[in-house]
Amino acid sequence: MEKNQNKFILAGVVLAALVGFIWLARPASQSAPASPVLGKNGLPAGKAGALTVQENNYDFGSISMAAGKVSKTFAIKNTGTDPLAINQLYTSCMCTEATLKIVGRSAGPFGMPGHGFAKRINETILPNEEAEVEVIFDPAAHGPAGVGRIERAVYLENSAGAPLELKFSATVTP
Repeated sequence: MEKNQNKFILAGVVLAALVGFIWLARPASQSAPASPVLGKNGLPAGKAGALTVQENNYDFGSISMAAGKVSKTFAIKNTGTDPLAINQLYTSCMCTEATLKIVGRSAGPFGMPGHGFAKRINETILPNEEAEVEVIFDPAAHGPAGVGRIERAVYLENSAGAPLELKFSATVTP
């Protein structure tokens, strides 16, 4: 009986350590960049910034695990009057990675929080400047159990407010 009690205590300690690690590795929500970029009005960038996207929901249709990874590039733009700070980019699943591309430079790829530490980007999109978020999905990442309809998302945290959400879906076949 004492051996079973020790096993339950050990399992509880291991579970508590795992939960603690996952909590520490989560992305920290940021409402402003670590070192704010100042706009024309002297306020932190993004106070008059607005991040827009032409298409924020894409359907790959039917894709095959055997055919390999698929990608989609989302076009985004700062339609505001001040520079917009990009703080973090992360995905909803390990099967997805995303890269931010701004005028000849790129940051990434970034994946799902909790699988490594969430990295900050610290990039800026100037007023009327366009950028791209390239999303790569690996339909084979979940193995044979991953067939069927999937929906995933990519989140872009920025100084304009709520994160920009880019969604995609597909029907995965073997």
